Amino acid sequence: MDWGTDLWDQYDGIDKHTQSGLDLVDRYVKFVRERTEIEQNYAKQLRNLSKKYLKRGSKEEQECGFTNHQSFQDIVNELNDYAGQRELIAENMMTGICVELTKYLQDLKQERKTYLADAKKAQQNLEISFKQLENTKRRFAKEWGEAEKATQQAEKIENDTNAMKADVEKVKQHAHVKTHTAEECRNDYAAQLQKYNKEQNTFYYTEIPQLFNKLQDMDERRIRCLAEGYSQFAEVEKKVLPIITKCLDGISMAGRNTNGKQDSLRFIEQHKSGFERPAEVDFEDYSQGIKPASSDANLNQPKILLGNQTPLYTQTHSTPLCSPLTPEGPILDFSHLPPEQRKKRLQSKIDDITKELQKELDQSEALEKMRGVYERNPQMGDPASLEPQITQTSQNVGRLRGQLTKYESWLAEAFRGDDSTNTAVNNNQHCSMSADPSQNIYSEFDEDFDEDVETPIGKATALYTFQGSSQGTVSITEGEQLSVMENDKGDGWMRVLRANGDEGYIPSSYVKF
Repeated sequence: MDWGTDLWDQYDGIDKHTQSGLDLVDRYVKFVRERTEIEQNYAKQLRNLSKKYLKRGSKEEQECGFTNHQSFQDIVNELNDYAGQRELIAENMMTGICVELTKYLQDLKQERKTYLADAKKAQQNLEISFKQLENTKRRFAKEWGEAEKATQQAEKIENDTNAMKADVEKVKQHAHVKTHTAEECRNDYAAQLQKYNKEQNTFYYTEIPQLFNKLQDMDERRIRCLAEGYSQFAEVEKKVLPIITKCLDGISMAGRNTNGKQDSLRFIEQHKSGFERPAEVDFEDYSQGIKPASSDANLNQPKILLGNQTPLYTQTHSTPLCSPLTPEGPILDFSHLPPEQRKKRLQSKIDDITKELQKELDQSEALEKMRGVYERNPQMGDPASLEPQITQTSQNVGRLRGQLTKYESWLAEAFRGDDSTNTAVNNNQHCSMSADPSQNIYSEFDEDFDEDVETPIGKATALYTFQGSSQGTVSITEGEQLSVMENDKGDGWMRVLRANGDEGYIPSSYVKF
């Protein structure tokens, strides 16, 4: 079954049906375009959300050491990747469905317009031929009537005995002319009728069926293309589902990676001071003649550290020892840290230097072997060309060994000083008056403390953000207020103290006074 055979007389219906199909394609394109806008807005909001909650800076980096903080950052990163997949869905829908269907729709509209115009033209030609047939038919009818009338008139005159022979001949001649003209009109009518029937047969059995079948083929192609667009609506999203699933699996993994016990242990590692708890307070028996200590002694009672109170270790280690600046930054002994934290930092630094030293030793050995090869085979290279590298490597080895010795001595000092430091802290906190009752039991400690505390030499504001990745440096953020502990001595570095207690070196050009 086809349109040309079964719908030969349904031009208007075919016209409306094909137009309705094109309208459906246009509606579907608009539908997909609106879907892509929703996806794009959704992706944009997800990216803004991820950017809002993505942590940056030294404090955030320290917090990310805990699994619950790191897992949240992992979720934020996975959500950002998920937003990228939503953007990809929108992009593929726009290019694979909207753009392709819009282009195909324009071609279909032009094709349909051509077929309908050809059908109308064929209809008009048939109507013109029918009008010509009607004209020849009317002329034939008219001429045949006049011929019959002329023949009857000739017969009447011929039968009239009183009619003259000349009149009879004249009437008979007129009737003969009319009859001949009628015959010609009859032949024209017959020829035009034959022509019209042939054209009508061609119109209904050839032209119209072919045009309607072409319209049918066009409409079926439209439906197939639209069906493919329907399928792509799902396939576009299916293609990115593996990556979306990976993002969601990453979020689930972040939940599984969160470990409360591990975070507690890490918190202990970060903040364990290594000090002993304060010793018990001795009983002062005033009944034995011991006078009460002055009221000033109560000012330095040991307290549980809360809020932003200064920890005990700052009283004896307020200023870290610092060696001259190296290419990697200043060398600190970390004495400003609690004993436990100091030992960890020193050990970490020793491990880093050991690795770097081993690397330099391996390079030195390789250079020596290469120099030996060059000496035995001069054609392979000049031994003298390796001297700058050998010298530089030797200097690096010497420098690293010196740093390693320094850090190892500081580490040994830290282990040796644990007991004496803890004892000194406890004694300074809870010793009783034994010699002079009127003397403040904390006076000597206070004097030492006053000598050790370093007073800032000024205030400064950070002009830029600086990430202190090298040992001895400290990270700062733009606009932060800093206390200047040591000014630039011509090497381009200055030592500052942050509000949170972090102290270290920063480039002098990064702040203003």
